[in-house]
Amino acid sequence: MPATALPKSRLAYRRGEVFSTACPSREILNHVTSRWGVLVLVALMEGTHRFSELRRKIDGVSEKMLAQTLQQLEADGFVERVAHPVVPPHVEYSLTPLGEQIGAQVDSLVDWIEVNLPKIMKAKVRRAA
Repeated sequence: MPATALPKSRLAYRRGEVFSTACPSREILNHVTSRWGVLVLVALMEGTHRFSELRRKIDGVSEKMLAQTLQQLEADGFVERVAHPVVPPHVEYSLTPLGEQIGAQVDSLVDWIEVNLPKIMKAKVRRAA
């Protein structure tokens, strides 16, 4: 079906529009594939975590970047935040069903990189020589 035959509401969300600067999928792609986005999604694939657990698990992430990443992924519908009314505050993060789907995709990418890391490192050494 040609693009002009699609309803106006669907025109902005056609598959393949990621190459357009106006496509909202670019923002989501950035959130999911950022260094911290990938690591948060992979960590949450293992189950629910508190903020402090995620911070310890993801070596090198600052509190600010972790909070920002979680907020972005929550706004995108991938992460659910549950705040328990206790003192001190107890907040837990887990993946939504949509988050589990994208998490599986990202986890596959991370797994592929780890399996192929020796070949990648070898290519880097060859390139540097």
